[in-house]
Amino acid sequence: MFAEIKKGIIKENPLFVQILGVCPALATTSSLTNALGMGAAFSLVLIFSNLMISALKSMIPEQIRIPCYIVVIASLVTVTEMLMGALVPDIYAALGIFIPLIVVNCIILGRAEAFASKRGVFASLQDALGMGLGFTLALASVGSIRELLGAGTLLGFPVLGSSFQPIMLMAQPPGAFITMGFLFAGVNYLKQRKEARHG
Repeated sequence: MFAEIKKGIIKENPLFVQILGVCPALATTSSLTNALGMGAAFSLVLIFSNLMISALKSMIPEQIRIPCYIVVIASLVTVTEMLMGALVPDIYAALGIFIPLIVVNCIILGRAEAFASKRGVFASLQDALGMGLGFTLALASVGSIRELLGAGTLLGFPVLGSSFQPIMLMAQPPGAFITMGFLFAGVNYLKQRKEARHG
């Protein structure tokens, strides 16, 4: 039952394994709060778009399926954007243009085309939960490292003490590249070790 969920978190993680969604990952992970906000918005849109596309797949003509997916996703993004603006205005302001850009996120469009349009509603829900959780955890790992090293805080709370000297580079865009580079290397190393053990 949980195979589809586990797949999205570990085996087919959108960011660390498939290298998808790199742009928002680089731009929205200056803090753990922003990373979790982006992950939540992304997951919400992914879950409901998968559910709707899977439920409506028999009614969507083959020739116009991609425009139909984009209309569904754009509607969900608009609702998500309005909710975030009303409920968490600070996170909404920090994420800026990257919330509307979820409409053309390759992960969401890819899951709609490759999975939801071919599977049942329950399987599509599991797929969306796994991919959403996987992407959110990936963003959170990047955001927590950058916030910890760049400010000495986590979720805005000081954790490394007053003697810690923040590495300002980690709060800047190059810090995102450095952090993701090390995390990609770590994931690849663990993957190769696992393959060597089972090979």
